[in-house]
Amino acid sequence: MAIMNKVGGLFALFSLAFFAQGAWAAGAPIGDPVAGQEKSAVCQGCHGGTGNSESAEFPRLAGQYAGYIVKQIKDFKSGVRANNETMAGMAATVETVQDMKDIASYFSQQAMVKEPLAKVNKKLADKGEEIFKNGRPEKDLYACINCHGERGKGKSPTVSVFPVIGGQHRDYIIKELKDFQAGTRANDPGAMMSEIAKKLSADEVEAVAEYLSQQLP
Repeated sequence: MAIMNKVGGLFALFSLAFFAQGAWAAGAPIGDPVAGQEKSAVCQGCHGGTGNSESAEFPRLAGQYAGYIVKQIKDFKSGVRANNETMAGMAATVETVQDMKDIASYFSQQAMVKEPLAKVNKKLADKGEEIFKNGRPEKDLYACINCHGERGKGKSPTVSVFPVIGGQHRDYIIKELKDFQAGTRANDPGAMMSEIAKKLSADEVEAVAEYLSQQLP
């Protein structure tokens, strides 16, 4: 109980940091998805025409919260997020915030495909599900479900600071968690993801990624 109280207290503090730095996401106006389809043409080369990339190197954007996508484009453009040189270059070509919102709106309205890229290791996925739902109280590891929702499908578009991660490519999730651990990705408000990722072992990272990769429609 003491451990959970400690973790809960940390979460409350981190949550305040999240909303202090990312509150704009809650009220961000939705862009024009029709305009966004055309504006996202260059993005589709990597992320797929409907945001369902066919390579684990590029994340699925289909069904992702528009506010989250906008934040990532802004962060790549400004250099706050610097763990992908290709994306930094692509973000630099997005000229206005309205363009970002239109692109994000288009991808957010697309449906995620129903099959993962790679065959799922059920035993490993089961372990990942247990970590995702319960965390690791013995090492103050907060459960992912509390921020990312059931099956990693997010809480609400109005809380887009917590992205949809259920159904994301396994290898992409592994890379991002490792980047948070190493500090090469540090655009998480309040450093919450960085702190959580550092408490995951290599095996736990793979297990959580395995579980999330199968959480498709």
